[in-house]
Amino acid sequence: MERALAFLLLVTLAGCSSPAKDVVHSPASDPRVAGARSIPTPVPQRPSSQVWADYLIVDKSERLLIAYNNGKPIRAYRGLKFGDAPSGHKRFEGDERTPEGIYRIDTRNPRSSFHLSLRISYPNSQDRAFAAQYGRSAGGDIFIHGQPTGYRGPPLQGDWTDGCIALTNEEIEELWQIVPDGTPIEIRP
Repeated sequence: MERALAFLLLVTLAGCSSPAKDVVHSPASDPRVAGARSIPTPVPQRPSSQVWADYLIVDKSERLLIAYNNGKPIRAYRGLKFGDAPSGHKRFEGDERTPEGIYRIDTRNPRSSFHLSLRISYPNSQDRAFAAQYGRSAGGDIFIHGQPTGYRGPPLQGDWTDGCIALTNEEIEELWQIVPDGTPIEIRP
């Protein structure tokens, strides 16, 4: 028991750095996503699965991630876990917040400290400029990932990351297969 608690404490301290709505709006019909159209879209490498996502929306207040293909929802994941300070936009390294805004999935790491990880392109130039005004770092290495590598227990409860988005291992395995690098991700408050 002590060993399991020590492992859990270590995972919690390590962080990520080293009721839902029934109506789902398409990104094309949601006025909050209008800015997403202005982002140049590179041609993504299509994953091997037949159905693939071309846009992700994370609703932090609903703890919901929706994957879209051509404006239609294809997958939804509920019960997301964030950092110890889940409200508000990430401003500085160590603030344990998840960024808000439009970013991209810019790479993937099959050998991370957490079961599979998809990196979010935070910080952007505005994030870095804001942090620099205060003489601080904006941080980085924000991922969507599963449970800690090697952890064999049930999914960790509560918010336990340092600003990442945590899913169950089964959920990240599915998301990993349907999300190509370059996919836009909109993270809403």
